[in-house]
Amino acid sequence: MPSRFTARLIRAAGDAIAARSKGSARLCILNYHRVLEAPHPLLSSEPHVQAFRWQIELLAECFNVMSLHDAVLALTAGDLPPRAVCISFDDGYRSVHDLALPIMKEFNVPATVFVSSGYVGQGNMWNDRIIESVQILPSQKLDLRDIGLGMHSLNSIHDRKRTAHALIEASKYQHPDDRLALAQRLEAMAGKNSSRCLMLTPQMVVNLAHQGIEIGGHTVSHPILTRLEDESARYEITAGKQQLEAITGKPVRFFAYPNGKTGRDFDERHIRMVKEAGFSAAFTTSVGAASRKHNRFALPRSCPWDANPLLFGLRLMRWLAS
Repeated sequence: MPSRFTARLIRAAGDAIAARSKGSARLCILNYHRVLEAPHPLLSSEPHVQAFRWQIELLAECFNVMSLHDAVLALTAGDLPPRAVCISFDDGYRSVHDLALPIMKEFNVPATVFVSSGYVGQGNMWNDRIIESVQILPSQKLDLRDIGLGMHSLNSIHDRKRTAHALIEASKYQHPDDRLALAQRLEAMAGKNSSRCLMLTPQMVVNLAHQGIEIGGHTVSHPILTRLEDESARYEITAGKQQLEAITGKPVRFFAYPNGKTGRDFDERHIRMVKEAGFSAAFTTSVGAASRKHNRFALPRSCPWDANPLLFGLRLMRWLAS
């Protein structure tokens, strides 16, 4: 929970920034993935319920938390309120429904969930399957030299975290079939398939939409768009939108680029495809705040990683001021 001093300091800093900006206010869009029931040794970048709760409480008390739709309209018109922020989640984890939604409802804050439609009710994403296998593999060397992924140590939690990160980063840019093959190979070595589905079910997606949570597009299978032929990339963008609209019965207005690094993960071709698919705006994973100068189809999103409420809030202030 943020202290009264922390809340006063953050609001005062935000008001000072707004007074200097004079009509050129900026927007911070926070980018989460999943919320954990408890801290996880291999997922230290993901907030657990306690941390997420104080973050949402701080945002509700110290910032103007807006729906993405209202914020994009205000950003375009140049009439954002001071300390404007939005909350978003990528991929479509069921913990957004089960753990994050009750907290966001408690503090009456809106959010957008960018869902990869092909995983809805269909098991786990390849990266989570890698993490789960690396967590339970025997403590020995992991030899993947035959597929060009090297030799890795599993002797400690630190080694396992480093190994999981290395394998995910290395395979992220592989063909989806090769990523899946790696996940299946590790599961076979671990002697266990994914234990439980981590992703939203269709009914959960519907419930989120009925609870006022915006559902956004995030492709069908979460590929790196620059690694696909244009026809496949266009299918991923367009079909993901259509499949989510079929589930919710509502228009899907916003899109988030998988992985989201400008130039590396998507380029001008994909921006055109997103526009042609009928989206209203699209979002990257660039650090910092959005301004009117940004392309509406390449708006930045990021999330402070600070474990302290004051530093968390002040980092957002710095992004709003820069």
